[in-house]
Amino acid sequence: MSIPVRIGRTILLKSTLLAGGQAMPHVKQIPETVRRVYLIGIGGTAMASLAGMLQQRGYEVGGSDEHVYPPMSTYLESLHIPVLEGYTKEHLETFRPELVVIGNVAAITHPEAAATLEMDLPYTSMPEAIYQLFIKGKHSIVVSGTHGKTTTTSLMAWILEAAGRDPSMVVGGIPLNFDHNFKLGNGADFVIEGDEYNTSFFDRGPKFLHYGANTLIVNNIEFDHADIYADLNAIIEAFRKAVVRVAPADAIIANSDDSKVLSLRNDARGRWVTFGWDRNCDIFATEAEFTPEATSFTAWWQGKEWFRFRTTLPGRHNVLNALAVIAAARLRGLSPQEIQKGLETFRGIKRRMEVRGEERGVTVIDDFAHHPTAIATTLNGARRRYPGRRLWALFEPRSISSGRKEFESGYIEAFHEADRVVIGPIFHRDRYATRYGLDKMMSIPTIVDSLNADGIPTQQIDDFDAMADTVAEEAKPDDVVLAMSSGAFGGVHEKILRRLRGERAASGEQRAGVKS
Repeated sequence: MSIPVRIGRTILLKSTLLAGGQAMPHVKQIPETVRRVYLIGIGGTAMASLAGMLQQRGYEVGGSDEHVYPPMSTYLESLHIPVLEGYTKEHLETFRPELVVIGNVAAITHPEAAATLEMDLPYTSMPEAIYQLFIKGKHSIVVSGTHGKTTTTSLMAWILEAAGRDPSMVVGGIPLNFDHNFKLGNGADFVIEGDEYNTSFFDRGPKFLHYGANTLIVNNIEFDHADIYADLNAIIEAFRKAVVRVAPADAIIANSDDSKVLSLRNDARGRWVTFGWDRNCDIFATEAEFTPEATSFTAWWQGKEWFRFRTTLPGRHNVLNALAVIAAARLRGLSPQEIQKGLETFRGIKRRMEVRGEERGVTVIDDFAHHPTAIATTLNGARRRYPGRRLWALFEPRSISSGRKEFESGYIEAFHEADRVVIGPIFHRDRYATRYGLDKMMSIPTIVDSLNADGIPTQQIDDFDAMADTVAEEAKPDDVVLAMSSGAFGGVHEKILRRLRGERAASGEQRAGVKS
């Protein structure tokens, strides 16, 4: 099967040649005739966004995934988009798609990717689909960086929205102001979270290279995604490619406090705008004040005092996130008053310091942090928001990278911000045992022993029900329980709240697997 694609007067067709000489038509420019779209890995945050956008534009949408958890599971359910459990050829035969969007969850041997080949279906990647169908023709604001992407993207989109600019946006979470992880607006701007993870099995480059950035925010660069990047230099090279692609008439907004970001300066063709705490930055902050209710700071622009801003976001790291957004908003023509309106009305993001409930005076918070730096900044933000209160840090090493041996010392340092620490099981232990080697996996007992030796009571509890029992039994009024994971964390948040209310454990729950 061949899919000719017309761009101007030129007809293009790109195919990927696979085992046995078969060719799958890789659609770079999606034909207007496509109406039925199937997404492999639809439960991913960006894939779920794409599903919603396609549906809103009138496409018939379906897809598949495994073990989808909130908020994406409930989000897709609210849109009445069918999510087929597991991956089989029969799903494709039943849905009969005219285009398959293959998420990066699928390797070349993936059952539905293989079925797409066998059935000779046209396919594309998620980033390519978003750019071709939604971003192209708009001013693309791409927010990149190892940490803070979701918060910064959501804040950028909301400031534009509050100013009446009606932006479009895609973000890797659910901003509470929008209550969706995407928005299709009629305005000139498209704000998107630029992930450095790989695009697909047929395109190993980072996703953010596909979004055609006119304004590129580079928040920070650290080693992460050890399953696809060999080392820090490989990560830096990925960001370098993104910087190089920004045209001379466009802008790169760069964190000047990060030496790895600054190392990209000489590669930039676009306007280089810096933000940070250093007074040599184009925009910097002074006189920062942190209270449980808000964060205030004075912003300076190119050496001149400019405006006193106030945001609902806690912590020094969120001052930097705000500065990046303020710089981008100024370049897009917003006044400081318009920017302030968005800052002070921003409500945050689900799973980013999200208060899940309070029982018996104990506040239970959910957060996506899963890297030592992210955990440290999240705990620091919690300290500033809840001064004087005992802080529990619960952590599930959910992603492959979060279980890496090289992060051991980073976790030990990060957890010194907490008063009590409880660490759950390494989610991908079996994958380390069979693919990467257990010598590449961090040792939770080493972390536990080190923190206990430093006077921070720490336990390893492999059973989430037992973890909830422990917290509920030992937590005191005014305690703050911060549960951090890039996954569902076994529903530990609700388990803790139930036990604090005195409700019985659900059927089958048992206390086991406690180690200290």
